[in-house]
Amino acid sequence: MAADRMAFLTTPRAERERRDARERVEDWREVYRPGALLPIVGGQAARCMDCGLPFCHSACPLGNLVPDWNRLVALDGWRAAAARLLATNNFPEFTGRLCPAPCESACVLAVDGGAPVTIKNIELALADRAWAEGWDRPQPPGTTTGRRVAVVGSGPAGLAAAQQLTRAGHATTVYERAERPGGLLRYGIPPFRLEKHRLDRRLDQMRAEGTVFRTGLCVGRNLAADELRADCDALVVAVGAGRHRELPVPGCRLAGVHRAMAYLTGANRVDEGGIPVAPVSAEGLRVVIVGGGDTAADCLGTALRQRAAAVTQLDINPRPPARRAPGQPWPVHPEVHRETTSHEEADATGGGVRVFAASTVAFEPGPDGRLAAVRFADAESPGRTPRAGTERTVPAELALLALGFTGPEPEPWLSSGLGLAIGPDGAFARDDGFAAGTAGVFVAGDAGRGQSLIVWAIAEGRSAAAAVDRYLRGSTELPDPIRASARRLTL
Repeated sequence: MAADRMAFLTTPRAERERRDARERVEDWREVYRPGALLPIVGGQAARCMDCGLPFCHSACPLGNLVPDWNRLVALDGWRAAAARLLATNNFPEFTGRLCPAPCESACVLAVDGGAPVTIKNIELALADRAWAEGWDRPQPPGTTTGRRVAVVGSGPAGLAAAQQLTRAGHATTVYERAERPGGLLRYGIPPFRLEKHRLDRRLDQMRAEGTVFRTGLCVGRNLAADELRADCDALVVAVGAGRHRELPVPGCRLAGVHRAMAYLTGANRVDEGGIPVAPVSAEGLRVVIVGGGDTAADCLGTALRQRAAAVTQLDINPRPPARRAPGQPWPVHPEVHRETTSHEEADATGGGVRVFAASTVAFEPGPDGRLAAVRFADAESPGRTPRAGTERTVPAELALLALGFTGPEPEPWLSSGLGLAIGPDGAFARDDGFAAGTAGVFVAGDAGRGQSLIVWAIAEGRSAAAAVDRYLRGSTELPDPIRASARRLTL
């Protein structure tokens, strides 16, 4: 079969179909319509121009071979395309659902505001078909090295590092303080964006390859960090960036004011059957979400499913433009107005309102001392300070703070035991080869980079694994997509 080489001119962009928004809020399943993707993928893949200089590569820290697998899919060579995808990405079923796709912003078809190739949808179709056909199978090592490696943390960076190291022949154990592995993939991402059976399937694959998981164990508290380091040949710290950004305004400690991640974790644990009732629920309450990022959107979708009486989202940033601003030219990933599936649900059900350029001034108590209202004002630009004379209040019994993270949580038992230092950006300091602190200790993911994207976490895990393998054997054949100092494409 020959692909249409001019499809980028003749075939319009078509995205994966979502279930009706009113239907979605009645359950916790993923928002996309099952089976609706495959019929359109081949034609969408044919839109790829197979550029001589594929800027999608530079926009993706994993260096995904996008034109290669696009052309193969267009020719119906799905198995070969899946092999190209899995060569650079350990978990495409996660990135295909969760990554904001900076590769699409850098697609040559996006020049001058054009419609880029649906790279993310094609990646997801490939990933899901690879599982369905049995192409993405366990890859246990042919030989073992006799070296032992510990990975602390089981988010995407820790999992990527562990899988690479296990496949390289090292005996790898992942330590996770929660009762089940997965980190933010399990406890921070709602099931309507990532159903957890997909995570469990990948973890089962890793176990079949030889990776060992020890859960409910906090390194530094339940197990001395220096003892763990002495018991293994190398150690990777991938604990994420869990230190919350503060909002020091009056009333921020009132009953009814909660951290977004604690709220999402409780809801996810209920969905998995870990606990019968969420510690914090939006059911029947008026909710205010403070923040404008993905975590805030996840709180919105969760609150709608919990039958909140009303939801108001306060975003301190002004509403972004619909198209690229002059200071954000192609191929950078622009700050433009994007409506998440949660906002789509809020619009369809009338259950939520988003307010831009809103600076939170105070959380106000009611007669019982609990949260009763949130006071906010228009945010001055620049500076984000409240503008005098614009204050107003919105009633609320529940406020969720989704303000982002500033670095790894303060765990002196972990950092002192491993000789880790905090750098000027609030993350663990490390050299360009991911090494930090005591010899044989490496830092990967948000713990060293700061809050970032899942695709960067996976790239960090892969590169940290290459650094560990090089440390243990003097050289490595593992992929090494980025350096620790690498940053996303910006101006």
